[in-house]
Amino acid sequence: MVVDNTERVTTSLEIYAFFSAVMPRFVYGYLLGVNKCVLYVKCCHLLPLSVFLFRNLLLGAHCLLDLTAVDRFFYANRFMLLYCFVNLSTGFRIFVKVFVPEHGFVPSLSNIIASSNWLEREVWDMFGVPFSSHSDMRRILTDYGFSGHPLRKDFPLTGFIELRYDDSLKRVVYEPLELTQEFRVFNFVNP
Repeated sequence: MVVDNTERVTTSLEIYAFFSAVMPRFVYGYLLGVNKCVLYVKCCHLLPLSVFLFRNLLLGAHCLLDLTAVDRFFYANRFMLLYCFVNLSTGFRIFVKVFVPEHGFVPSLSNIIASSNWLEREVWDMFGVPFSSHSDMRRILTDYGFSGHPLRKDFPLTGFIELRYDDSLKRVVYEPLELTQEFRVFNFVNP
């Protein structure tokens, strides 16, 4: 597909035709929608594809708007990462989906795209998906002593510790969580 340098690629079909012509081995699946395009990419191809998206003048997707994860607990590739690139002048969105196993690493985009630094730290903190070559992989939304990742499906609903403010000590106190539940006897016979 030949694209004029002055004209931007704007429709979903043009985007997919552009990718299949320029980078055919990087995208293995796609979904086309109104004013959006979803590209399925292998984890090893995420970095070059993101650099291409971010720096290409024809696409105009110069903003990484969001990065989120989905915990698919019973699948071999447990986590699905969803990157949202947006063209600010047209509002066209390019979603990039990457499937990652539980102990797999994802290449970090923080060296190329500055906004991905916070987003990657948030995904690490909430889901436990590690990013390779990230310069500052610290917790960002939970306490430093927090154990586990709260948005994983195997995380207990009540957590591990209880926080409360103690008036006598005038500070927040961390205590191990103790839950007691009465055993109930249900009578399933209808009257």
